[in-house]
Amino acid sequence: METGSAWEEVYEIVRQIPPGKVMNYGQIASVCSRPLTPRAVGWAMRDCPAEVPWHRVVNAAGRCSTDEAAGGTPGRQRALLEREGVAFSRAGLIDMSRHRFAIDIDDLVEMAADLVDET
Repeated sequence: METGSAWEEVYEIVRQIPPGKVMNYGQIASVCSRPLTPRAVGWAMRDCPAEVPWHRVVNAAGRCSTDEAAGGTPGRQRALLEREGVAFSRAGLIDMSRHRFAIDIDDLVEMAADLVDET
């Protein structure tokens, strides 16, 4: 697998997440055309370009994982999400039934075709 193009696919999926919605690492891994693990999606997100809304990707429990990353700014991801209207419980969890984004299959097909054209 060519890592660069796999990462680009992850970034393209994340770019589809609208403000106020989130996806978790496993969701993104499951819709990628290449076999990726949730952990691989996490690695891709660590190196994402500035225009990718990285803050809209959370862990499977609906929690911000970036506070746990070395060099991360505690509370930054949560603050960005709250500005977009994402609500957190007292325990710091996002209501995934309310804020989870499900990408449309037609969007995935179109995105995959665009990525193939770019290579």
